Amino acid sequence: MEMALTIVHVILAVLLVFVVLFQSGAQQGLSGSIAGGAETFFGKNKARTLDGILAKCTSVIAVLFIATSIVLSLVIK
Repeated sequence: MEMALTIVHVILAVLLVFVVLFQSGAQQGLSGSIAGGAETFFGKNKARTLDGILAKCTSVIAVLFIATSIVLSLVIK
C-alpha cells in the first residue's frame, strides 16, 4: 500500500509541476495586461479558456497532492 501511495504521490507531483509551468505568466507586458483585463471583464467564458482549465486542474491536483501527503505521513511511521 505504501508503494502504491508513493507512486501516486510522485505522479501527482510531476503533474502539478507541468500544469503550473503550462499556465501563462502574470507578466505578459502592457499589451497582455490590457488584453487580459478586457478578456476577464468582457469574457463570460473565462473558465472555458486554456488558462481557466489549467487553473481548475491545478486546484484539483494540489488538493489530491496534499491528501496523499497526509495519508502517506499517517501510513509511514
